[in-house]
Amino acid sequence: MSLKEGEPVGIVTGLQAGAFMGLYLGFSLAVISVLTDPSELKRLVSLMCIPPMIGSILLGPFLARRRRPVFLGQQPLAHAREKLHQFNEGQGKWRVLSHIKSDGMSIRIDMHNLTNVIGVVDAALALSDQYSVKFIVGQGMTNSRQPELRNKVLSRVEEKVGISRRSRSAKSIEVSPEPTVKYVDQQRKINRMILILLPIVSFFAWLEMRR
Repeated sequence: MSLKEGEPVGIVTGLQAGAFMGLYLGFSLAVISVLTDPSELKRLVSLMCIPPMIGSILLGPFLARRRRPVFLGQQPLAHAREKLHQFNEGQGKWRVLSHIKSDGMSIRIDMHNLTNVIGVVDAALALSDQYSVKFIVGQGMTNSRQPELRNKVLSRVEEKVGISRRSRSAKSIEVSPEPTVKYVDQQRKINRMILILLPIVSFFAWLEMRR
């Protein structure tokens, strides 16, 4: 997937992200407060309100400078229809114009009334390196229109795609792109920071609350 860094996420998003991280810390401290002294309701309210404000002020400007990834390529819907155009079966049957839709950076493919199911799945999975691809397959019930469709698509997806990239709902099967290396590294750094700082802060908070 061809990605480059786009515009910064902005101060509003940065402040919201900082406030959310502060809320996570505040909630942890509030739990300690309740276990230490349940009668301290004023302290409990303060712990739920003050850390999000501090997190927003301290972390917001820093997080606001993070840049959005930008995909350099075709629009998802046009790209998918071009890629799967070869599987058109004519008017009144399966066609890319009527059976492929898009919602932002994701693609929805209705697999009903399709003859070459495996061919479309394989071609669509090639797109899943760039966009989220959702196969509409129904519930697979015996009284449904095509009861075998769900298992047929699911078996092919499980054969081709790792478990971390696929998910299922009542009527669909979704395949997501592999996270970029940079994104994974950023998430690991944030998770490591939280795992290191939260126990330390919680321990000192517990000592303070015991006084």
